[in-house]
Amino acid sequence: MNSVAVHAEQALPAEAYGPIPDDAVAGGVSNIPLTELFVGRDAALDQLDAALAAPGGVVLRAVSGLGGVGKSTLAARWAAHRATARLRWWITADSPAAVDAGLAELACALQPGLAGLPVELQKERALAWLAGHGDWMLVLDNVDQPDHIGPLLDRVPGQGRILVTTRRATGWHRLTTTLRLDVFDPEESVELFTRILTHGGPRETDGARDVCDELGHLALAVEQAAAFCHESGTTPRAYLDMLRQWPAETYALGPSGTDAGRTVARIWRITLDRLADMPLTGDVLRILAWYAPDHIPRTLLDGLAPPPVLAAAVGRLAAYSMITENADGTLAVHRLVQALARTSQDDDPHRRDADIAHGRQEATSILANAFPADAALPEYWPQCQLLLPHVDALAKHSPPEQDALAISYLLDRTAAYLEDQGAVQSAIKYFLRAHAIDQRVLGEEHHGSLASRNNLAGAYEAVGDLTRAIPLYEKNLAASLQLLGEDDPDTLICRNNLAGAYEAVGDLTRATRLYEKNLADRSRVLGEDHPATLASRNNLAYAYGSAGDLARAIPLHEKNLADLVRVLGEDHPHTLTSQNNLASTYRLAGDLARAIPLHEKNLADRSRVLGEDHPNTLASQNNLASAYVAAGDLARAIPLYEKNLADSERVLGYGHPMTEAVRASLDASRGA
Repeated sequence: MNSVAVHAEQALPAEAYGPIPDDAVAGGVSNIPLTELFVGRDAALDQLDAALAAPGGVVLRAVSGLGGVGKSTLAARWAAHRATARLRWWITADSPAAVDAGLAELACALQPGLAGLPVELQKERALAWLAGHGDWMLVLDNVDQPDHIGPLLDRVPGQGRILVTTRRATGWHRLTTTLRLDVFDPEESVELFTRILTHGGPRETDGARDVCDELGHLALAVEQAAAFCHESGTTPRAYLDMLRQWPAETYALGPSGTDAGRTVARIWRITLDRLADMPLTGDVLRILAWYAPDHIPRTLLDGLAPPPVLAAAVGRLAAYSMITENADGTLAVHRLVQALARTSQDDDPHRRDADIAHGRQEATSILANAFPADAALPEYWPQCQLLLPHVDALAKHSPPEQDALAISYLLDRTAAYLEDQGAVQSAIKYFLRAHAIDQRVLGEEHHGSLASRNNLAGAYEAVGDLTRAIPLYEKNLAASLQLLGEDDPDTLICRNNLAGAYEAVGDLTRATRLYEKNLADRSRVLGEDHPATLASRNNLAYAYGSAGDLARAIPLHEKNLADLVRVLGEDHPHTLTSQNNLASTYRLAGDLARAIPLHEKNLADRSRVLGEDHPNTLASQNNLASAYVAAGDLARAIPLYEKNLADSERVLGYGHPMTEAVRASLDASRGA
């Protein structure tokens, strides 16, 4: 006997077969999330008021920004407290399917009898109702691609309002303009942190501002940090220590019940997953992670990939708000994005140890190649100043035990620039680290270690710490004698520098003896006319002058100047230095009849050859003013000092050692 299966059909109510009633929202319908902990954002809310009040058909506005910056919270706040529509409906719109599901839920909210229909039919009923009515607004949250909401926009040409939140800052030009939401102002983030932390009563709030600063005032990070501290009893200071000692674990923390996908450590992984089809985006982000967060020269990335490929990668990162492209050609990255990008995490494919190490190496090599080799030349100072914050950031975030020779070179060049600018204590810090790298990687007596030790000794000498400088110079000379031999040019440099340190400490007997030997050795090894030989003769003459032996100093300076004019020419910088030194020695001898004209010529020559703003030109200007003072001609001395002080403050900076010396000379001349 054959059997026949009988299937029971679901009976739908009559209302499932008709349109949604016109008065379905008469009493108001809303599923907008609550935003009780909302702070600040008044300007952004006002902008939404103005934009969404515009007349016409459907009015659309998109709020873009970095994941976790607070776009959804802003949208919820505006929709709940400022929108006037009787229907206010929130749809998570991160995919076309999610948009359809949100519309289906709307249909059921307007007409519960539609619950038994397929999602496609529910969506169609909702679209039909929206198209025929005007008193509504939709929030489409977390839209990934503008075309994902295209079908919805095509179907609702009525009078409604649509507010979109998106991480994509670009691609909206055909549909609307975007409001870019930035991080909190510091006061706003501290207010949010404090309100959450003290929600259950008074709590220790010391350090709240520092935590918010460390988190870059990112709304989601501030909220979760405060909630964790509130729940766990952790003080802000203790949380800050956790952030710095265990960043990977702390960035993944939230209070109990936090959606694992909504912690700052996970929310950007979703974005990077969407960029995985272009691996270069991850490489770029892991390089930028080691620099300062703002004013990163876009040109640093040149050569990383063919220009079209690189432009596409940077554009994609900017489109998803992972970086910001500024009008001045620089890039910016949120400090928390940077922190995550340089912090490894085993289960995150974008944060593997090897990739992060490669990013650090690339960032170091790029900066080392970009930092000017001769930071003493003023034409390179703007470039040095532009790169200095990024060198500082790289040095801060790079573990010293992982330092390689590339960072040694970079820190050495940066320290030379800092020393030249008068920031000698900062220079010493970098010279010390560079020398430690060279010793560890190359060995104590390697040529590179000798060079970095010499530079460190020079910085100690510059701050007058000769008790540290002289032993380093002595060690360097002994090592150079053993490694390179007595006649090697670098050995002769070591002896010259040690002699200079002895001279600076007032030990003119040993200084003069070393200078005399160095001059003899350089004359024999390099020749009488070699620039290094001429430099040795200048140094010996200067030492004679310092010892008051002007009878030997003046003839030696005169011979040196004549030889430099013959060998290098009248306008060579070394010639101009010798000219200045001879004029100063005439002044020491009281021979102002020869000193003043030579100082005047030296200032004119340096202004013409080096430019009026070169540090050596400023030194010549100061020396001429001093000669006028020696001659009792304050009428010419004081205006020249005043000009020199203004020039030095403008060119070198208010606190530069040369500026301070000029200021002291001016004060002394006024009191004369």
